[in-house]
Amino acid sequence: MRRRDITMGLLLAATARTVQAQGLAKKHRIAMVVSAGPATRVNDPASRYWQAFWQELRHLGDVEGKNLTVERYSGEGRPAIFADLAREVVSQNPDVIVAIGGPITQAVSAATGTIPIVASGDTSLSVVPSLARPGGNITGVRVDVGFEIYGKRLQIVKEALPSASKVAFLDLRTFSESYAGQQVREELRKASRLLQISLTDVLVEESTPSEYQRVFGEIARDRPEAIIVSDISELVPYRQLIVELVEKSRLPAMYPFRLWVEAGGLMAYGTDLVELWRRLAENVHEILNGANPGDIPIYQPTKFELVINLKAAKELGLTLPPALLAAADDVIE
Repeated sequence: MRRRDITMGLLLAATARTVQAQGLAKKHRIAMVVSAGPATRVNDPASRYWQAFWQELRHLGDVEGKNLTVERYSGEGRPAIFADLAREVVSQNPDVIVAIGGPITQAVSAATGTIPIVASGDTSLSVVPSLARPGGNITGVRVDVGFEIYGKRLQIVKEALPSASKVAFLDLRTFSESYAGQQVREELRKASRLLQISLTDVLVEESTPSEYQRVFGEIARDRPEAIIVSDISELVPYRQLIVELVEKSRLPAMYPFRLWVEAGGLMAYGTDLVELWRRLAENVHEILNGANPGDIPIYQPTKFELVINLKAAKELGLTLPPALLAAADDVIE
């Protein structure tokens, strides 16, 4: 009887070790790489789209501290360090790299052809040959859904301010000099000619608070009648600062996403980031469970929303046309 108890004990111990080893084998590491702002912003409780990402992962069974280890990195808004940062991330050999923003995605893609990458941004033009079958080691979501959206944003500005003849466009210089950036400008130039608007580029060298302070000094001297803010991810971490600087300049502004309006901005026209970040989480989960990233189509959103902040309009002394208000998907009182 005693010998049988010992044997059973040994079998149970061996089984426990096997189960423990299997549990350890299933633990995954992902690297979160953002292009600007603090690396911890991926856990910002005030960011609805990042909260949607983590909630979706938890719903799918991927939980940090249990079966998931998360490493966080930031390019600090400085394009000059993106390549070195990408090599550092790749050297840690995570199971998946989540890259937020076109330029940082390009850097990570250049640093590895084997580690799976889940990216947001304009991934269709620079790092994958096809949206339907991206191939290689990358998949993700496309945020800008085509350059025509920039012309649409300028058109909405004209509807809000029929007398506007001079508009500034805030962007990051490195993006403006890329192929995608040049296409954005071509769309804006075409729209500005049709709308009889003079368009001026206002370019930040880095996505840092001091640089935004500097360029808004330029904007004040140039005296545009409105401003359009680029939808690149490098600007997003400093949306509150940008909105405050726009307000100080007494300028009506068009922003790329709802979260800018939630920060106090006048109006935004763009895609739903909450939906897109849930898709990013789904991509991560699929890859951790054996899917080939090159076989997962790049997701293109079909939902666009126009959001208007009436409080911001009132503070500017701006009366928006009833037709524009009626066309809005959401009007914040």
